[in-house]
Amino acid sequence: MQHRFLVVETAKHIGEKVKVQGWVNTRRAHGKILFIDLRDISGILQVVFVPSNKEVYDIAQGLRPEWVVEIVGQIVKRPEQMVNPKIETGQVELSAESMVILSKSETLPLSIEGPGYHIGEETRMKYRYLDLRRDRMKLNLIMRHKIIKFIRDFLDKENFVEVETPILTKSTPEGARDYIVPSRMNPGKFYALPQSPQQYKQLCMVAGLEKYYQIARCFRDEDPRGDRQPEFTQLDMEMSFVEREDVMELTERMFITLVKTLYPQKKIQEIPFPRITYKEAMKKYKSDRPDVRKDKHDKDLLAFCWVVDFPFFEKTDEGKWTFTHNPFSAALPEYRDDLLKQENIEKILTSQYDIVLNGSEIGGGSIRNHRPEALEVVFEIMGYKKEEIHDKFGHMLQAFEYGAPPHGGIAPGLDRIVSILQNEPNIREVIAFPKTGDGRDFMMQAPSEVNKKQLKELHIKISQ
Repeated sequence: MQHRFLVVETAKHIGEKVKVQGWVNTRRAHGKILFIDLRDISGILQVVFVPSNKEVYDIAQGLRPEWVVEIVGQIVKRPEQMVNPKIETGQVELSAESMVILSKSETLPLSIEGPGYHIGEETRMKYRYLDLRRDRMKLNLIMRHKIIKFIRDFLDKENFVEVETPILTKSTPEGARDYIVPSRMNPGKFYALPQSPQQYKQLCMVAGLEKYYQIARCFRDEDPRGDRQPEFTQLDMEMSFVEREDVMELTERMFITLVKTLYPQKKIQEIPFPRITYKEAMKKYKSDRPDVRKDKHDKDLLAFCWVVDFPFFEKTDEGKWTFTHNPFSAALPEYRDDLLKQENIEKILTSQYDIVLNGSEIGGGSIRNHRPEALEVVFEIMGYKKEEIHDKFGHMLQAFEYGAPPHGGIAPGLDRIVSILQNEPNIREVIAFPKTGDGRDFMMQAPSEVNKKQLKELHIKISQ
């Protein structure tokens, strides 16, 4: 069987017979000579069909855009006046000797030419598998892959261990509403999809792994707001025997190296990243995710900054205390006594640190409470009774009784980072199969009803 060449590889094989496979991008005629541009993941190759090769020429006359074909022929240099410097294969063309039609295509329900921003989002999402054929979308996914690969390689060199944590877990109060999953084997009981791997990554520290990371899927059943998705991806990291500076230094170095390696055309405004206290950010920028760019019109300017010294607690609409970021965070050292005594609650500052890029929060982390009594106090301040605390978080409190190391971490949001680096207006442009703001999937028509037999097996009744 003849080896398949990617389109971009053919330019190095002038004079050789090659086999290529891909989609018909365009078809055109110059006199009696037919041309197609053949497209695959790597690029475009011009293919020439001449009348003297009647068999393949007759097939080529019936070709239409987006048909999938296999072509065998010789790679030859283009005539000088036909060279196209805009593409990698612009110096060559394929002189077709034989062709097989692998698949035909109906007329596409949307154009895949150009960026496609003008096309209605419902149409683009319904036919996402076609929308992803456009160059911009394909490049977004390729760059997302390269960013994730860079992160994995970087953290591997830093002696991190990649650990997968469960998707079916327990419903606990972590800030957003859980997606719950009924258990057929345990009638009336439910799993929850993780809002983040927060508890598991801390338990990895108790387990002695010391440096953990995961490209983690997270699920939050939130009301529609802004540029959010019901499921998203974050780089989840946790480290033992570290202080705030250690986590921030590693994170900062990772982003600087990532930009220099994959986006050398972009400029980081200030290194090291400036640090702003929450109080300063709110006073100067009226936001805890300040846009500190000196030139907001420069699409290749990246203005990172850290926001630190957040209040640990804030009042809810009902007048109760709740955490501002994460119940597992530790108070700053000078406030730990106040936390344990439950005094001056409004003044307690947490070890939380957020990383902000061009006015978007791209990640947050903290040093954690690793002593069970400190974690228990946080939930008591929030109004939970001891029985409820042990019901929801008894596994964490118990784990901390067995020699938990001091630890901390951070969880940058990958969708947000990729969208900013790719100069995209929202995260849906860098997710292969996104959902609408209210969690609908137009392509799969999800969420959808399930049949009565499934509901009966799950011991669920739908009330109207």
